[in-house]
Amino acid sequence: MAEADTAKATRFETVIGLECHVELSTATKMFCGCLNAFGAPPNTNVCPVCLGHPGTLPVPNEKAIEYTIKIGLALGCRIAPHSIFHRKNYFYPDMPKNFQISQYDLPLCVGGHLDIEVDGETHRVGITRVHLEEDTGKTVHGGATGRIGGAEYALEDYNRAGVPLVEVVSEPDMRSAEQARAYLTELRATLESLGVSDVRMEEGSLRCDANVSLRRPGSEELGTKIEIKNLNSIRSLYRALNFEEERQQVALERGEPLIQETRHWDEGKGITTHGRSKEYAFDYRYFPEPDLAPLEPDPQWIETLRAELPELPAARRRRFQDELGLSAHQAGLVASSAEWARFFEATVSAGADPRAAANWMTGDLAALLRETHQSLTAAKVTPEHLAELVKLLDEQVISSAGAKVALAEAFATGASVDAVVEAKGLRQVGDSEALGGMIEQVIEENPAPVEQFRKGKEGVLGFLVGQVMKKSGGAANPKVAAELLRERLSGSG
Repeated sequence: MAEADTAKATRFETVIGLECHVELSTATKMFCGCLNAFGAPPNTNVCPVCLGHPGTLPVPNEKAIEYTIKIGLALGCRIAPHSIFHRKNYFYPDMPKNFQISQYDLPLCVGGHLDIEVDGETHRVGITRVHLEEDTGKTVHGGATGRIGGAEYALEDYNRAGVPLVEVVSEPDMRSAEQARAYLTELRATLESLGVSDVRMEEGSLRCDANVSLRRPGSEELGTKIEIKNLNSIRSLYRALNFEEERQQVALERGEPLIQETRHWDEGKGITTHGRSKEYAFDYRYFPEPDLAPLEPDPQWIETLRAELPELPAARRRRFQDELGLSAHQAGLVASSAEWARFFEATVSAGADPRAAANWMTGDLAALLRETHQSLTAAKVTPEHLAELVKLLDEQVISSAGAKVALAEAFATGASVDAVVEAKGLRQVGDSEALGGMIEQVIEENPAPVEQFRKGKEGVLGFLVGQVMKKSGGAANPKVAAELLRERLSGSG
């Protein structure tokens, strides 16, 4: 079966390129003074400019241009000395002007790359362009499903219309869903580090369309390109690409033709469905925006922005490994976002061992955040809590079991770890006299394991230590308990 799957997999090569749309976190919209804010009541952050009323004129948002240049610099792009806005013409209800102000053949940022790591290997994904445009409004479909298919009516919310939107277009350099997932993860982390967007995919601040096709291995000619839309999470991207790769492969094996089309991802059913035949650039009748002057960034300004770039995720991971001794896996986890990296570094600055801090963050703390659906910044636990926990554990004041209890309580209440340890009696009992009674009870209550140990089965000692820990409520020093058990049982033999 495995050989058959391998043979089938080598008949075609998957080619993937991503188009990622990033809403910029500017105070106002791209071409007007309306507030750029998520979650406002429908059609409250609007004005004649973003509603496309006749006679209104757009004025570019300088901060949006600055953010776009920073994105381009972080991705190694060339900043064009001369770029212009175009009108992208098409009719759709979420476009109040019936055209979108965008960039076409003269974008602000050109070329560049983003390096990703998959299965221990580094892959370089080329960046075709990074350009600036305005977002569209949001269509809300009324009906039982909330989807366009079967909708009874549709409502338009133009709060999002005119929000500054950057499109990052990759080269078709990815060859698997795993590589695409790694690319989007790295791009998201890079954008977050730059502080140009909150990159909340669930709110639409970062959206992704995937172009995927299959071709024979060794062929230079690309296959029929299918664009998948409605990908609002990294998980959705991964699942959609795996499904689409399989769908196209089955069709090609059967000799069925593929058409260039747009398909939509159905998260519930786990499938892509036909949307429409894919448009070509000439269908949009691009022409230069007559109401906006060309963009010609001052080279000195560009260099100032380059000098302001923060440490990017790849450099942060390398530093965590080289300077703090983390493994590649640990560094990848704690440096996955600026939020986690800041928390980790603050914990280390507060005196915690880096590797221990990373283990607690990516283990128990991450589990608590998942269980309560909280973000790290919203949680009551602080870097000082975690540093205190690591210190008490390192000094053997508390056991690992006691540390778990203390962290959970501090997470829930915000109380200091030391206060939780005192209140719950979690300090390790290492005194042989204090543990003696518990040791005797465990020996008496577990005759079979005791007999097994006396006959040479060393592994049983761990079970007996666990019973002592249970009786002590996690307060017993496991090392001392093991020594006392071994002493008592050997002495009785």
